[in-house]
Amino acid sequence: MERHFRDADEGEDRLVRIEIPVANMDAFRWLAEQPDGYRMYWRGRHADDRMAMSGVARILSGDARPDFSELGKEIETFLSRPGADVRLFGGLRFDMDRIPEEGWFGFPSWQFALPRFELHHRKGKTSFCCNLVLPEDLSIKDVILDQVAELNFVDEVAWEAMAVPHARTDNPGFEGWKGQVGWALDAFQRELLQKVVLARRVDFSFEKAPEAVALLRVLQEATPSCFHFLFDSGDGVFLGATPERLFFRRGREVFSEAVAGTRPRGATSDSDEAYRTSLLASEKDQREHAYVRDAIRKTMNSFCDDVNVDEVASEMKLAAGRHLVSRISGTLKHGVTDFDLLERLHPTPAVGGAPGPIAREVISTLEGFDRGWYAGPIGWVGRDSAEFAVALRCGVLRGDDLSLFSGAGLVAGSDPGDEWLEIEQKITDFTRILGLAVNDRS
Repeated sequence: MERHFRDADEGEDRLVRIEIPVANMDAFRWLAEQPDGYRMYWRGRHADDRMAMSGVARILSGDARPDFSELGKEIETFLSRPGADVRLFGGLRFDMDRIPEEGWFGFPSWQFALPRFELHHRKGKTSFCCNLVLPEDLSIKDVILDQVAELNFVDEVAWEAMAVPHARTDNPGFEGWKGQVGWALDAFQRELLQKVVLARRVDFSFEKAPEAVALLRVLQEATPSCFHFLFDSGDGVFLGATPERLFFRRGREVFSEAVAGTRPRGATSDSDEAYRTSLLASEKDQREHAYVRDAIRKTMNSFCDDVNVDEVASEMKLAAGRHLVSRISGTLKHGVTDFDLLERLHPTPAVGGAPGPIAREVISTLEGFDRGWYAGPIGWVGRDSAEFAVALRCGVLRGDDLSLFSGAGLVAGSDPGDEWLEIEQKITDFTRILGLAVNDRS
């Protein structure tokens, strides 16, 4: 590493990535040993491509809605520096026009960071990486070298048994939820809305603070077909396992998907097949799904040539549930950026509603909490590719408190009790590993 600093020309902007093959060590064990704050973890749907990250080499963030065009230019300029092809990881709030509630656990409205250190496992091989931004990092060379010397590569973390919470608070409770769903049903009848996604926040308190990395480790084992993520602000750790991709770009090719309509998995093969048949045949779920597919199709048509859309929804099968999914792809027109897509695709009716502006106003009025990064885009952007998921099935751990977030898409014909249970089912991935039963009423 000293050589890279010695060879650096202070007048030359470039990105350096020092990559060293290492033994196939556990990324979670390594991440748990790194200092709190600016820890990150990302695993795509492919289990053999995952990254544990610590520290920051460059960070871009803001406390208000960004100018997406200017942000895209700034990140493109940074990534276009000569040298290594690196990735910036981060996310955005669901509603960037809303003032964050209590700073929302230390997370800004938007943030993208180049990690200083990465433990990257891909295709059966593990490497340790250090990212340098030159010439800027010359001024803190000694600090970086000290950080490298202090890195802990011990692969023997003793995981404690998962703690069981001693208290639960639902926001809203069931009676409040019935009132919110009733308001939405009335709005549908008066043709003010077609769909709205309302969320619940469930707070758990523990006698002893759980370890965020240990919680994500168990969550990943329980949800193998999802995106897995962790972002540590220093004041809170945002983590989850989401099934929903917002978009993936490779060169000029872009892939998105509509995910809406939900059923659980069955305890037997017969009941599982019955749930599958019920979902595929449900007029209510197909209608809810169509709002999402049509909205994404409209955005893709404006940005792409040769758009392909699954006109018939198929099943996305997960460990504890299933959804309707339609895949959408196209070739981006010249000049369209990742941040053009982010600005226009988010939020889809899968997390907002239809019409979008009215649904977002209803969400802001009815929900008694700030969604923060919940239901916002999270992922990474690189020079020639990018991937963003929608932050669902997630929570924030702060000390001995864990807040879980999940929502349900409401359309005409929705039932308050059924939608309550759907949300309970969606947070089951967390509650199961905490040893908790489904709360069918609160």
